[in-house]
Amino acid sequence: MTEAVVEAPPAPTTLQKIVAEVLGTFVLVFFGCGSVVYAGMRETFDILAIALTFGLAVLVMAYAVGRISGGHFNPAVSVAAAIGGRIAWREVPIYVGAQLAGAIAAGGALLGLLQGFEVYDVDRFGLGQNSFGDDGSGYSLWAALILELLLTAIFVFVILAVTDARNEHPALAPLVIGFTLTAIHLVAIPATGTSVNPARSIGPALFAGTDAIQQVWLFIVAPLLGAVIAGLAYPAVFGHAGEPVPGSGFRFPERTAAAAVPGYGASDQYQQQWNQQVWSGEPIIQDGWQWDPYAQQWIPAPQPGAAPPAPPAAPAAPAAPTGPVTPGQPAPPDTDEGHTQIRPPQV
Repeated sequence: MTEAVVEAPPAPTTLQKIVAEVLGTFVLVFFGCGSVVYAGMRETFDILAIALTFGLAVLVMAYAVGRISGGHFNPAVSVAAAIGGRIAWREVPIYVGAQLAGAIAAGGALLGLLQGFEVYDVDRFGLGQNSFGDDGSGYSLWAALILELLLTAIFVFVILAVTDARNEHPALAPLVIGFTLTAIHLVAIPATGTSVNPARSIGPALFAGTDAIQQVWLFIVAPLLGAVIAGLAYPAVFGHAGEPVPGSGFRFPERTAAAAVPGYGASDQYQQQWNQQVWSGEPIIQDGWQWDPYAQQWIPAPQPGAAPPAPPAAPAAPAAPTGPVTPGQPAPPDTDEGHTQIRPPQV
């Protein structure tokens, strides 16, 4: 009996990844920040309800489109994935652009729909933006910076761990990520409103007024720093599940000393070892200079593509003496330079 061969599904296209990240980030920001606004309008501000909304939103969308783009929905996750060897750096701007587009679209849509409430005022109820200091809960700047950095590092570390190819239960990854985000919100909502995601902070801040825009820098810098820490720490501690994706991490093409100098040298594949032997039959070339064994001096090496210099002509054989040579007298030398000629005696 012939077994059926199951072909692997085609890899997602870049457009599909963009759409997945836009949708996932839109849902996360729209539902999460929407729950913040509604809680404020009801004057109950149920922290547990807000935390569960953010956690459930990322859980649902990770299951829905995670197989397409990886379910980042967060620039910090994309940066950490590139550092950790999961995606190439050239993909990071694509992911981040899609995430920002989804977050901004969610902020605009939320602001527009909230106009349906006569009592709603963005200056009074906000748009679920993050804050610190006098414009927020009174939490100090330095404390907010450290808190967001620490929580982002923990969150991203968990994401890298549960999405590791060596994980025996990959289907549980979205569930773990959702619960982790819920726990993080329970801790940080009273302090900063919880960001751990630059896109989540930028989206509503653009529509929430000047104060929100002035403070959003912290919720960009701190999560990205936390992402760098997690992206470096996870593979350093637990190693890579496989060969890192080409173009990821901090491995950049090596640059030789002569690469910056056009013309001669290693940039044109003309650099050779300084101790190359003459008997190898190849010219000795070092730092753009070629050793001339006949002249016993260094001369400029030929440029790549140019015809090699013609070897010097062999010295002419000494002419035979025209007259008789007296026995016991040496033959005349082949050159007069630097020597006293000894000629046969005149007859």
